[in-house]
Amino acid sequence: MLLAIDVGNTDTKLGFFAGDPANGLELRKTWRVTTARRRTGDEFGVLFAALFRRTDVPVEAVEAIVVSSVVPQNDRALAEGCLLQFGRHPQMFSAATQGLIEVVTERPKELGSDLLAAAVAARRDYGDPVIVVGFGTATTFGAVSRDGKFLGAAIAPGIQISIDALVERTAKLPQVALESPGGAVGRDTVAALQAGIIFGFVGQTEGIVARMHAEIGAEAKVVATGGLADVIAKHTKAIDVVEPHLVLHGLREFYEREVRG
Repeated sequence: MLLAIDVGNTDTKLGFFAGDPANGLELRKTWRVTTARRRTGDEFGVLFAALFRRTDVPVEAVEAIVVSSVVPQNDRALAEGCLLQFGRHPQMFSAATQGLIEVVTERPKELGSDLLAAAVAARRDYGDPVIVVGFGTATTFGAVSRDGKFLGAAIAPGIQISIDALVERTAKLPQVALESPGGAVGRDTVAALQAGIIFGFVGQTEGIVARMHAEIGAEAKVVATGGLADVIAKHTKAIDVVEPHLVLHGLREFYEREVRG
């Protein structure tokens, strides 16, 4: 039925939704691939064919495609690949193309479509106000007011790029797995790195969420998404719920309420 595509700076997430449209589409299959900025339309077509070949979902089942992209140099080739493989032109989701949530930032056109799609899904499932924390290439904190308006965001370096920068500039430090060391005092180099990285981002999350609560309301639910959300969420009470596919669900909401409607 619906193929939702979330093109991020590091990864591209895809989700196939199907089911009875009257009762809401359900997420049936997801994929995650590396975002390649120089991929051609033919290469996107081959990629789509390979992903679907590994499942029981035929490409003919895709009746509509919705895309959120923060990598505009990929958009044309991605559209060509969709047309080549599925025979469908994708509908692009952005602040300018959607009417589900009012954006009251100074420059709405600059707002990342992934932040906005995540906010759309969080509002539907958890109401207003709501805070959406995205643990991706950047760590983002999006704020939605009591009256359902997207107010703005805080953006910080992401977990993985922070690790990469630390290791690159410090010759003797190794790459480490993102696992809890069991305490804030690391007894060796790996444990010390894990403590600093994990509890450092826990502290950042708690600090920014507390300040946003003070500005938009303490009752605001905090929804975390992204591949590393569960790593941080297990160490803090500041996050109420983790939804790894929040952006994909926001794209589904856009399709159901605006594109199909």
